[in-house]
Amino acid sequence: MNRTAAVITLALAGLAAVAVAVLMMRDTTPEEPVASVPVTQPRRGAPVSEPAARPEAAPEPARRRAEAPLVAPAEPAAEAPAPVVEAAPTAGTLRIDSDVPGAQVFVDRQFVGAAPVVAENLTPGSHQVNVSAPGFDSVVTSVDVAPGDRDLVVKLREVRLDASADVIHKHGVGSCRGRLVATPQGLRYETSNRDDAFTSPLLDLETFQVDYLQKNLRVKLPKGRQFNFTDPDGNADRLFVFHRDVEKARERLKKGDAPASR
Repeated sequence: MNRTAAVITLALAGLAAVAVAVLMMRDTTPEEPVASVPVTQPRRGAPVSEPAARPEAAPEPARRRAEAPLVAPAEPAAEAPAPVVEAAPTAGTLRIDSDVPGAQVFVDRQFVGAAPVVAENLTPGSHQVNVSAPGFDSVVTSVDVAPGDRDLVVKLREVRLDASADVIHKHGVGSCRGRLVATPQGLRYETSNRDDAFTSPLLDLETFQVDYLQKNLRVKLPKGRQFNFTDPDGNADRLFVFHRDVEKARERLKKGDAPASR
């Protein structure tokens, strides 16, 4: 055998060995079964349907809206209650106080209570108020009441005086007629005879005396004239009442009580 034949023989032997190895590998590796898919043949004459189109994915915003949880609609806000309009008052209320605590208060002669006190449900119009306390003169005043509230302060400590008396002044010869008027500010004699007219503070009077038996009232001005007054009808009672009211005011002024304003 020559060199060429030997080479061929070796090549053939190598090929045979490779073939044997391949066959052995196929025998040892299990083959996976292949599932058979039945193929349905359309009937003759039946229309051939197109394969169903795949659904397209929804746009991102729409998908988000679809996936968003459902939220219950908000309940409508409750309406605010209508403001309550109070009716205008038709009756009056009078709050009454005094500079003397505990003073007794009457309205239209009906006892209301001790000051300070409130008189309610008064009809609009004029009402009489009476306030009194021991050791002080009673104060009677008319008050106009309107619908709503009103305050009234009664000052019992103030000296009040409003007295008057018709008199005749007797001269040495003859007489003249006039009128005596007394207020906390003083005593004055009003007459048509200018020489007899006068005005004097109450505390400046040197003489102020009534003689019930003589039915006259004697008045002497400070360092001045003396007057002798009688009642035109000879009634001593009117002179006595006038003297009493003026003398009471004089005593209170002497104690330091302030005179009421005019």
